[in-house]
Amino acid sequence: MTVVATPPAPKLELPPLKLGPITVDTPVILAPMAGITNSAFRRLCREYGGGLYVAEMVTSRALVERTPESLRIISHDDDEKVRSVQLYGVDPVTVGAAVRMLVEEDRADHIDLNFGCPVPKVTRRGGGSALPWKIDLFTAIVQTAVKEASRGNVPLTIKMRKGIDEDHLTYLDAGRIARDSGVAAVALHGRTAAQFYSGQADWSAIARLREALPDIPVLGNGDIWSAEDAVRMVRETGVDGVVVGRGCQGRPWLFGDLMAAFEGSSERHKPALRQVAEGVYRHAQLMVETFGDEGKALREIRKHMAWYFKGYVVGSELRTKLALVTSLEVLRETLDQLDLDSPYPGVDAEGPRGRAGSPKKPALPKDWLLDRRLDAAQSREISLAELDVSGG
Repeated sequence: MTVVATPPAPKLELPPLKLGPITVDTPVILAPMAGITNSAFRRLCREYGGGLYVAEMVTSRALVERTPESLRIISHDDDEKVRSVQLYGVDPVTVGAAVRMLVEEDRADHIDLNFGCPVPKVTRRGGGSALPWKIDLFTAIVQTAVKEASRGNVPLTIKMRKGIDEDHLTYLDAGRIARDSGVAAVALHGRTAAQFYSGQADWSAIARLREALPDIPVLGNGDIWSAEDAVRMVRETGVDGVVVGRGCQGRPWLFGDLMAAFEGSSERHKPALRQVAEGVYRHAQLMVETFGDEGKALREIRKHMAWYFKGYVVGSELRTKLALVTSLEVLRETLDQLDLDSPYPGVDAEGPRGRAGSPKKPALPKDWLLDRRLDAAQSREISLAELDVSGG
Protein backbone atom coordinates (compact mmCIF):
# COMPACT_ATOMS: atom_id res chain seq x y z
CA MET A 1 0.00 0.00 0.00
CA THR A 2 1.44 3.36 -1.01
CA VAL A 3 1.79 5.66 1.98
CA VAL A 4 2.63 9.32 1.42
CA ALA A 5 3.35 12.19 3.76
CA THR A 6 1.22 15.31 3.85
CA PRO A 7 2.20 18.54 5.66
CA PRO A 8 2.85 17.70 9.33
CA ALA A 9 -0.03 18.17 11.74
CA PRO A 10 0.02 18.62 15.51
CA LYS A 11 -0.86 15.55 17.54
CA LEU A 12 -4.50 15.45 18.58
CA GLU A 13 -4.49 15.37 22.36
CA LEU A 14 -7.31 12.87 22.72
CA PRO A 15 -7.07 10.22 25.45
CA PRO A 16 -8.00 6.58 24.84
CA LEU A 17 -11.73 5.88 24.83
CA LYS A 18 -12.91 4.15 28.00
CA LEU A 19 -15.99 1.94 27.76
CA GLY A 20 -16.31 0.23 31.11
CA PRO A 21 -13.41 -2.25 31.33
CA ILE A 22 -12.52 -1.72 27.66
CA THR A 23 -9.87 0.75 26.54
CA VAL A 24 -9.87 1.77 22.87
CA ASP A 25 -6.46 3.35 22.33
CA THR A 26 -7.45 4.94 19.02
CA PRO A 27 -10.90 6.45 19.73
CA VAL A 28 -12.39 5.44 16.38
CA ILE A 29 -15.38 3.16 15.91
CA LEU A 30 -16.44 1.37 12.74
CA ALA A 31 -20.18 1.95 12.46
CA PRO A 32 -22.23 -1.23 12.03
CA MET A 33 -23.52 -1.43 8.48
CA ALA A 34 -25.86 -4.20 7.32
CA GLY A 35 -24.29 -6.39 4.66
CA ILE A 36 -20.93 -4.63 5.01
CA THR A 37 -19.32 -4.88 8.44
CA ASN A 38 -19.10 -8.67 8.52
CA SER A 39 -15.99 -10.39 9.89
CA ALA A 40 -14.22 -10.13 6.50
CA PHE A 41 -14.50 -6.35 6.28
CA ARG A 42 -13.76 -5.90 9.97
CA ARG A 43 -10.53 -7.84 9.51
CA LEU A 44 -9.48 -5.62 6.60
CA CYS A 45 -10.08 -2.51 8.69
CA ARG A 46 -8.27 -3.90 11.74
CA GLU A 47 -5.20 -4.67 9.68
CA TYR A 48 -4.75 -0.97 8.93
CA GLY A 49 -5.42 0.71 12.23
CA GLY A 50 -6.69 0.64 15.77
CA GLY A 51 -10.24 1.17 16.89
CA LEU A 52 -13.42 -0.65 17.82
CA TYR A 53 -15.06 -2.63 15.03
CA VAL A 54 -18.78 -3.30 15.38
CA ALA A 55 -20.58 -6.20 13.69
CA GLU A 56 -23.67 -5.76 11.53
CA MET A 57 -26.90 -4.83 13.27
CA VAL A 58 -28.98 -7.81 14.37
CA THR A 59 -32.54 -7.82 15.66
CA SER A 60 -33.11 -8.95 19.21
CA ARG A 61 -35.94 -11.29 18.26
CA ALA A 62 -33.89 -13.13 15.64
CA LEU A 63 -31.05 -13.52 18.11
CA VAL A 64 -33.30 -14.87 20.85
CA GLU A 65 -34.77 -17.30 18.33
CA ARG A 66 -31.21 -18.26 17.32
CA THR A 67 -31.77 -18.00 13.60
CA PRO A 68 -28.68 -19.16 11.65
CA GLU A 69 -28.22 -15.75 10.04
CA SER A 70 -28.37 -13.89 13.36
CA LEU A 71 -25.74 -16.21 14.83
CA ARG A 72 -23.53 -15.62 11.78
CA ILE A 73 -23.86 -11.88 12.19
CA ILE A 74 -22.62 -11.94 15.79
CA SER A 75 -19.74 -14.33 15.08
CA HIS A 76 -16.24 -12.95 15.48
CA ASP A 77 -12.78 -14.06 14.48
CA ASP A 78 -10.69 -15.57 17.25
CA ASP A 79 -8.26 -12.67 17.16
CA GLU A 80 -10.87 -9.91 17.50
CA LYS A 81 -9.82 -8.45 20.84
CA VAL A 82 -13.18 -6.79 21.46
CA ARG A 83 -16.26 -8.61 20.18
CA SER A 84 -18.69 -5.79 19.48
CA VAL A 85 -22.35 -6.43 18.64
CA GLN A 86 -25.13 -4.01 17.75
CA LEU A 87 -28.71 -4.90 18.64
CA TYR A 88 -31.93 -3.46 17.30
CA GLY A 89 -35.16 -3.97 19.19
CA VAL A 90 -38.46 -2.39 20.15
CA ASP A 91 -39.59 -4.56 23.05
CA PRO A 92 -37.79 -4.23 26.40
CA VAL A 93 -38.33 -7.89 27.28
CA THR A 94 -36.95 -9.16 23.97
CA VAL A 95 -34.00 -6.75 24.01
CA GLY A 96 -33.26 -7.78 27.58
CA ALA A 97 -33.36 -11.45 26.63
CA ALA A 98 -30.99 -10.85 23.72
CA VAL A 99 -28.51 -8.97 25.92
CA ARG A 100 -28.76 -11.70 28.56
CA MET A 101 -27.98 -14.33 25.93
CA LEU A 102 -24.93 -12.43 24.70
CA VAL A 103 -23.64 -11.99 28.25
CA GLU A 104 -24.39 -15.41 29.71
CA GLU A 105 -23.02 -17.25 26.68
CA ASP A 106 -19.97 -14.97 26.47
CA ARG A 107 -20.68 -13.87 22.91
CA ALA A 108 -19.84 -10.17 23.22
CA ASP A 109 -17.49 -7.81 25.04
CA HIS A 110 -19.39 -4.66 24.01
CA ILE A 111 -23.03 -4.17 23.07
CA ASP A 112 -24.50 -1.19 21.22
CA LEU A 113 -28.20 -0.42 20.81
CA ASN A 114 -29.40 1.02 17.50
CA PHE A 115 -31.71 4.02 17.70
CA GLY A 116 -30.49 5.59 14.49
CA CYS A 117 -31.72 3.48 11.59
CA PRO A 118 -33.76 5.70 9.19
CA VAL A 119 -34.92 2.91 6.86
CA PRO A 120 -38.71 3.14 6.28
CA LYS A 121 -39.36 -0.55 6.98
CA VAL A 122 -37.98 0.08 10.48
CA THR A 123 -39.36 3.54 11.28
CA ARG A 124 -42.87 2.79 10.03
CA ARG A 125 -43.09 0.26 12.86
CA GLY A 126 -41.73 2.75 15.36
CA GLY A 127 -38.21 1.35 15.49
CA GLY A 128 -34.77 2.80 14.82
CA SER A 129 -34.61 6.59 14.76
CA ALA A 130 -38.37 6.83 15.40
CA LEU A 131 -38.21 5.08 18.76
CA PRO A 132 -36.62 7.74 21.04
CA TRP A 133 -39.69 9.91 20.43
CA LYS A 134 -41.55 7.57 22.77
CA ILE A 135 -39.80 8.38 26.04
CA ASP A 136 -41.34 5.57 28.08
CA LEU A 137 -40.40 2.88 25.55
CA PHE A 138 -36.90 4.24 25.01
CA THR A 139 -36.26 4.44 28.76
CA ALA A 140 -37.53 0.90 29.38
CA ILE A 141 -35.36 -0.58 26.63
CA VAL A 142 -32.18 1.18 27.69
CA GLN A 143 -32.62 0.50 31.39
CA THR A 144 -33.37 -3.18 30.79
CA ALA A 145 -30.41 -3.60 28.45
CA VAL A 146 -27.99 -1.86 30.82
CA LYS A 147 -29.19 -4.01 33.72
CA GLU A 148 -28.67 -7.25 31.80
CA ALA A 149 -25.29 -6.17 30.39
CA SER A 150 -24.02 -5.12 33.81
CA ARG A 151 -24.42 -8.68 35.07
CA GLY A 152 -21.37 -9.57 33.00
CA ASN A 153 -19.61 -6.20 33.27
CA VAL A 154 -20.24 -5.69 29.54
CA PRO A 155 -20.39 -2.00 28.57
CA LEU A 156 -23.53 -0.97 26.71
CA THR A 157 -23.68 2.07 24.43
CA ILE A 158 -26.33 3.63 22.20
CA LYS A 159 -26.20 5.17 18.74
CA MET A 160 -28.91 7.59 17.68
CA ARG A 161 -29.87 10.44 15.36
CA LYS A 162 -30.93 14.00 16.15
CA GLY A 163 -34.56 13.02 15.92
CA ILE A 164 -37.34 12.33 13.47
CA ASP A 165 -37.17 15.74 11.79
CA GLU A 166 -36.21 19.27 12.80
CA ASP A 167 -39.58 19.76 14.50
CA HIS A 168 -39.28 16.54 16.51
CA LEU A 169 -35.76 16.39 17.92
CA THR A 170 -35.00 13.75 20.55
CA TYR A 171 -31.23 13.57 20.98
CA LEU A 172 -30.83 15.71 24.10
CA ASP A 173 -33.63 13.98 26.01
CA ALA A 174 -32.46 10.57 24.83
CA GLY A 175 -28.86 11.32 25.73
CA ARG A 176 -29.75 12.33 29.28
CA ILE A 177 -32.01 9.28 29.74
CA ALA A 178 -29.25 7.00 28.46
CA ARG A 179 -26.68 8.58 30.77
CA ASP A 180 -28.96 8.31 33.78
CA SER A 181 -29.62 4.67 32.87
CA GLY A 182 -25.92 3.85 33.05
CA VAL A 183 -24.77 3.56 29.44
CA ALA A 184 -21.02 3.64 28.82
CA ALA A 185 -21.20 6.13 25.93
CA VAL A 186 -23.59 7.83 23.51
CA ALA A 187 -22.96 8.23 19.77
CA LEU A 188 -24.84 10.80 17.71
CA HIS A 189 -25.23 10.90 13.94
CA GLY A 190 -25.82 14.57 13.16
CA ARG A 191 -28.83 14.01 10.91
CA THR A 192 -32.54 13.44 11.43
CA ALA A 193 -34.41 10.44 10.12
CA ALA A 194 -36.03 12.73 7.54
CA GLN A 195 -32.62 13.59 6.09
CA PHE A 196 -31.66 9.94 5.61
CA TYR A 197 -28.02 10.50 4.50
CA SER A 198 -28.61 13.64 2.46
CA GLY A 199 -27.29 17.12 3.05
CA GLN A 200 -24.70 17.84 5.69
CA ALA A 201 -24.41 16.33 9.14
CA ASP A 202 -25.08 18.88 11.87
CA TRP A 203 -21.91 18.85 13.91
CA SER A 204 -23.24 21.68 16.08
CA ALA A 205 -25.84 19.24 17.46
CA ILE A 206 -23.02 16.85 18.34
CA ALA A 207 -21.28 19.71 20.18
CA ARG A 208 -24.50 20.50 22.07
CA LEU A 209 -24.83 16.89 23.16
CA ARG A 210 -21.20 16.85 24.28
CA GLU A 211 -21.88 19.93 26.39
CA ALA A 212 -25.09 18.44 27.82
CA LEU A 213 -23.39 15.19 28.85
CA PRO A 214 -20.05 16.14 30.41
CA ASP A 215 -19.89 13.00 32.55
CA ILE A 216 -19.88 10.24 29.89
CA PRO A 217 -18.12 9.77 26.54
CA VAL A 218 -19.91 11.28 23.56
CA LEU A 219 -19.01 10.11 20.05
CA GLY A 220 -19.64 11.95 16.78
CA ASN A 221 -20.83 10.45 13.51
CA GLY A 222 -21.58 11.90 10.09
CA ASP A 223 -19.55 13.16 7.11
CA ILE A 224 -16.18 11.77 8.15
CA TRP A 225 -14.69 11.08 4.72
CA SER A 226 -11.03 11.55 5.67
CA ALA A 227 -8.69 11.63 8.63
CA GLU A 228 -8.73 15.40 8.42
CA ASP A 229 -12.53 15.39 8.80
CA ALA A 230 -12.22 13.31 11.96
CA VAL A 231 -9.66 15.65 13.48
CA ARG A 232 -11.83 18.65 12.59
CA MET A 233 -14.90 17.05 14.19
CA VAL A 234 -13.03 16.42 17.43
CA ARG A 235 -11.73 19.98 17.55
CA GLU A 236 -15.07 21.59 16.64
CA THR A 237 -17.31 19.49 18.87
CA GLY A 238 -15.14 18.26 21.73
CA VAL A 239 -16.23 14.64 21.27
CA ASP A 240 -14.31 11.78 22.86
CA GLY A 241 -14.12 9.80 19.62
CA VAL A 242 -15.59 9.40 16.16
CA VAL A 243 -17.79 6.82 14.47
CA VAL A 244 -17.05 6.14 10.80
CA GLY A 245 -19.61 4.61 8.45
CA ARG A 246 -19.87 5.27 4.72
CA GLY A 247 -16.47 6.97 4.60
CA CYS A 248 -14.67 3.63 4.83
CA GLN A 249 -16.71 1.86 2.17
CA GLY A 250 -14.17 0.67 -0.37
CA ARG A 251 -11.44 2.21 1.78
CA PRO A 252 -10.58 0.01 4.78
CA TRP A 253 -7.22 1.80 4.84
CA LEU A 254 -9.03 4.90 6.16
CA PHE A 255 -8.50 3.44 9.63
CA GLY A 256 -4.77 3.59 9.08
CA ASP A 257 -5.11 7.26 8.15
CA LEU A 258 -7.24 7.92 11.22
CA MET A 259 -4.76 6.31 13.59
CA ALA A 260 -1.91 8.25 11.99
CA ALA A 261 -3.78 11.55 12.17
CA PHE A 262 -4.72 11.11 15.82
CA GLU A 263 -1.05 10.41 16.58
CA GLY A 264 0.04 13.53 14.69
CA SER A 265 1.56 11.65 11.77
CA SER A 266 1.27 13.10 8.27
CA GLU A 267 1.28 9.71 6.53
CA ARG A 268 -1.79 8.84 4.43
CA HIS A 269 -2.67 5.87 2.24
CA LYS A 270 -2.82 6.75 -1.46
CA PRO A 271 -3.17 3.38 -3.21
CA ALA A 272 -2.45 2.96 -6.89
CA LEU A 273 -4.88 0.85 -8.90
CA ARG A 274 -2.77 -2.29 -8.50
CA GLN A 275 -2.99 -2.03 -4.72
CA VAL A 276 -6.74 -1.48 -4.84
CA ALA A 277 -7.13 -4.56 -7.04
CA GLU A 278 -5.09 -6.60 -4.57
CA GLY A 279 -7.28 -5.32 -1.76
CA VAL A 280 -10.47 -6.26 -3.58
CA TYR A 281 -9.23 -9.78 -4.22
CA ARG A 282 -8.20 -10.25 -0.60
CA HIS A 283 -11.60 -8.93 0.51
CA ALA A 284 -13.28 -11.52 -1.73
CA GLN A 285 -11.12 -14.32 -0.33
CA LEU A 286 -12.05 -13.33 3.21
CA MET A 287 -15.72 -13.23 2.22
CA VAL A 288 -15.45 -16.81 0.97
CA GLU A 289 -14.04 -17.79 4.36
CA THR A 290 -16.81 -15.88 6.12
CA PHE A 291 -19.72 -17.41 4.22
CA GLY A 292 -18.22 -20.77 3.31
CA ASP A 293 -19.92 -20.39 -0.07
CA GLU A 294 -17.98 -18.90 -2.96
CA GLY A 295 -21.07 -17.99 -4.96
CA LYS A 296 -22.70 -16.13 -2.07
CA ALA A 297 -19.42 -14.43 -1.18
CA LEU A 298 -18.91 -13.12 -4.72
CA ARG A 299 -22.49 -11.87 -4.87
CA GLU A 300 -21.85 -10.00 -1.61
CA ILE A 301 -18.59 -8.45 -2.85
CA ARG A 302 -20.28 -6.90 -5.88
CA LYS A 303 -21.74 -4.01 -3.90
CA HIS A 304 -18.23 -2.96 -2.88
CA MET A 305 -16.85 -2.59 -6.41
CA ALA A 306 -18.08 0.94 -7.13
CA TRP A 307 -16.74 2.09 -3.75
CA TYR A 308 -13.29 0.57 -4.23
CA PHE A 309 -12.82 1.94 -7.74
CA LYS A 310 -14.38 5.38 -7.17
CA GLY A 311 -12.30 7.91 -9.10
CA TYR A 312 -9.99 5.39 -10.73
CA VAL A 313 -9.71 5.00 -14.50
CA VAL A 314 -11.75 1.86 -15.07
CA GLY A 315 -13.76 1.54 -18.28
CA SER A 316 -17.50 0.97 -18.20
CA GLU A 317 -17.14 -2.54 -19.64
CA LEU A 318 -14.78 -3.63 -16.86
CA ARG A 319 -16.93 -1.96 -14.22
CA THR A 320 -19.88 -3.98 -15.47
CA LYS A 321 -17.85 -7.20 -15.36
CA LEU A 322 -16.69 -6.46 -11.83
CA ALA A 323 -20.29 -5.95 -10.76
CA LEU A 324 -21.20 -9.39 -12.10
CA VAL A 325 -18.31 -11.58 -10.89
CA THR A 326 -19.31 -15.14 -10.04
CA SER A 327 -16.10 -16.72 -8.72
CA LEU A 328 -12.64 -15.90 -7.43
CA GLU A 329 -11.23 -17.10 -10.76
CA VAL A 330 -13.43 -14.72 -12.74
CA LEU A 331 -12.60 -11.90 -10.33
CA ARG A 332 -8.86 -12.50 -10.73
CA GLU A 333 -9.14 -12.55 -14.53
CA THR A 334 -11.17 -9.33 -14.53
CA LEU A 335 -8.86 -7.49 -12.15
CA ASP A 336 -5.87 -8.46 -14.33
CA GLN A 337 -7.48 -6.62 -17.22
CA LEU A 338 -7.21 -3.29 -15.39
CA ASP A 339 -4.42 -0.83 -16.11
CA LEU A 340 -2.72 -1.77 -12.88
CA ASP A 341 -0.01 0.85 -13.28
CA SER A 342 -2.53 3.67 -12.93
CA PRO A 343 -1.61 5.95 -10.02
CA TYR A 344 -3.78 7.20 -7.19
CA PRO A 345 -6.29 9.63 -8.80
CA GLY A 346 -6.33 12.13 -5.94
CA VAL A 347 -9.51 13.89 -4.87
CA ASP A 348 -11.62 11.92 -7.35
CA ALA A 349 -11.15 8.85 -5.15
CA GLU A 350 -12.07 10.69 -1.98
CA GLY A 351 -15.10 12.35 -0.48
CA PRO A 352 -18.68 11.05 -0.13
CA ARG A 353 -19.54 7.52 -1.18
CA GLY A 354 -22.60 5.33 -0.92
CA ARG A 355 -26.19 6.32 -1.50
CA ALA A 356 -27.22 9.50 0.27
CA GLY A 357 -30.92 9.26 -0.54
CA SER A 358 -33.04 12.40 -0.44
CA PRO A 359 -34.95 14.14 2.35
CA LYS A 360 -38.43 12.74 2.80
CA LYS A 361 -41.15 12.52 5.37
CA PRO A 362 -40.32 9.57 7.61
CA ALA A 363 -42.66 6.59 7.59
CA LEU A 364 -44.16 6.34 11.07
CA PRO A 365 -46.94 4.44 12.84
CA LYS A 366 -50.34 6.11 12.88
CA ASP A 367 -50.53 9.16 15.17
CA TRP A 368 -46.95 8.52 16.33
CA LEU A 369 -46.13 12.20 16.81
CA LEU A 370 -49.26 13.15 18.74
CA ASP A 371 -47.85 12.10 22.09
CA ARG A 372 -44.43 11.13 23.44
CA ARG A 373 -45.86 8.06 25.14
CA LEU A 374 -47.16 4.87 23.58
CA ASP A 375 -50.86 4.14 23.42
CA ALA A 376 -52.27 0.60 23.36
CA ALA A 377 -52.62 0.41 19.58
CA GLN A 378 -49.06 1.60 19.03
CA SER A 379 -47.76 -0.94 21.54
CA ARG A 380 -49.32 -3.73 19.50
CA GLU A 381 -48.05 -2.37 16.19
CA ILE A 382 -44.50 -1.69 17.25
CA SER A 383 -44.00 -5.32 18.27
CA LEU A 384 -43.99 -6.21 14.57
CA ALA A 385 -40.81 -4.19 14.01
CA GLU A 386 -38.53 -7.09 14.96
CA LEU A 387 -39.57 -9.52 12.25
CA ASP A 388 -36.36 -9.26 10.20
CA VAL A 389 -32.91 -10.51 11.12
CA SER A 390 -31.35 -7.14 10.38
CA GLY A 391 -33.01 -3.76 10.08
CA GLY A 392 -30.68 -2.71 7.27
